[in-house]
Amino acid sequence: MTKLDGKTVIKSALMLILGFQSFGCSKEITNYATSDHGDNTLVQPSYNDSSVLRNPLNGWVMYAARTADESYWDTEFYVPDLGKKVKAIDYASACYVRTSWASLNPSDGVYAWNDSTSRIAKLIKGAEKRGVPIAFRIVVDGRDQGANTPQFVFDAGAKYYLENARFPDRKTPIPQDPVFQRYYAKFIEALATEFNDPDRTAFIDAYGLGKWGEAHNVIYEDPATSTGENTERLKEEVFNWVTDLYARTFTKVPLVINYHRLVGHPASWGAPNANSDKLLVSAINKGYSLRHDAFGMTDYYQSWEKQFAKTWNYKRPIIMEGGWITTGTHRYWIDPSGKYREGHPEDVRQGEFDASAEAHVNMMDFRVGGETASWFEKAFSLVQRFVSEGGYRLYPDELYLPENVNRGAEVTISHRWKNMGWGYFPNNIPQWNYKYKVAFALLDGNNQVKKVFVDTNSEPSNWLIGNPVSYDFKPTVDLPAGTYAWAVAIVDTSKGNKPAIELPVDDEVTTEGWLKLLDVRVN
Repeated sequence: MTKLDGKTVIKSALMLILGFQSFGCSKEITNYATSDHGDNTLVQPSYNDSSVLRNPLNGWVMYAARTADESYWDTEFYVPDLGKKVKAIDYASACYVRTSWASLNPSDGVYAWNDSTSRIAKLIKGAEKRGVPIAFRIVVDGRDQGANTPQFVFDAGAKYYLENARFPDRKTPIPQDPVFQRYYAKFIEALATEFNDPDRTAFIDAYGLGKWGEAHNVIYEDPATSTGENTERLKEEVFNWVTDLYARTFTKVPLVINYHRLVGHPASWGAPNANSDKLLVSAINKGYSLRHDAFGMTDYYQSWEKQFAKTWNYKRPIIMEGGWITTGTHRYWIDPSGKYREGHPEDVRQGEFDASAEAHVNMMDFRVGGETASWFEKAFSLVQRFVSEGGYRLYPDELYLPENVNRGAEVTISHRWKNMGWGYFPNNIPQWNYKYKVAFALLDGNNQVKKVFVDTNSEPSNWLIGNPVSYDFKPTVDLPAGTYAWAVAIVDTSKGNKPAIELPVDDEVTTEGWLKLLDVRVN
């Protein structure tokens, strides 16, 4: 038997009693392992607490404008702590594009992703080329940003609200209008046809109404003439319509929604609306996960949001976005926390990190421009801390495996898993439907898989920080006599049991993603 580099392999005490002591000096042998594991050998992979893991719904998110060109991917940031420049892409697990409906669907039946010369198509291709999935928020409101809804929709008769006559292109569609809903549904169906693919798409920010698509300040009637009597009815009808649309069309890609205390309401500020919780829970019940766009903005991300996040911790994952823009747009130093000094964006980064830790978020944001620069140039220690502490980091810390088996015999494998991050592995969301499971493989001398055994009882969504979970698995080994190697992975059962989740280990991992553990002889 050969010890594989970087891990401790310990023979059980029973083996010592029986006199099987010819292991060689490459393996540490102790007598604390109990006979509960029979003749099996304990393997303890070496944990890596700093590796950047590109796993789904986990890690840092790059933000890209729809006008970004190829140079965007190569942007470097100087890190004083490292004494060198780095690229954000080397730390990112997804690329988030907040863009307009009009930019993706300029005319009826025409979609920018089908035009290889369009900037958005090039951006998507650039992400795919670098192995980073894309994420979308589609904005329709035109009050602050211009023509976000295609003009052909209004030409077809969709009703709209114009806040300022000096900007006639800044039309905001009335979302309960049937013409708007017909064309919007057509667009989302086309978007899903192209991007309802977890290999290409990290998540969809699946509401998109209101200012900046942030699910607040939604216009249903002209504010100058509305009495507000219809607000709650219209809000619920529109909310159900849009969440049903996304849930029906995006069946394989995670959906997220802002857990805003005024979700869907014609206001941005104020006390929580009595119906906000009910509406958000209805979306969660349809398969939605959670997001908020004001982390670190303490007069906006308040006790209601904190409690809502706490209620859903370890039931649905949370994605954060910082609220303050520190590069001149916002006077962030007026934050009521009193913790942000003017000219010190690193104070805001600390506030965002602390709020993210409290909410146990899975993903944090590298927004464009100076916001991303400040993370690397002034707060890189927090970048590293989120890599090490945030999201989920799934680690097999103890595995008991046999070194000798008889062909056709049932064997027992005991394995224990820890989540070393504060986040949540959301194997339970409907789009994933418990598809990720622990599997063991037997590899030949060329690291080729000869047999895979899936432990269907393993459930990674149960692995929470500070609570290791153990399993006893009893596969039957039916392979020709010879020497093989045990290996382990978290596989995607919907894709032929291929390894799918990167593990934070220092030991040998095959090109296919199997963590090698221990040699075994089949007799």
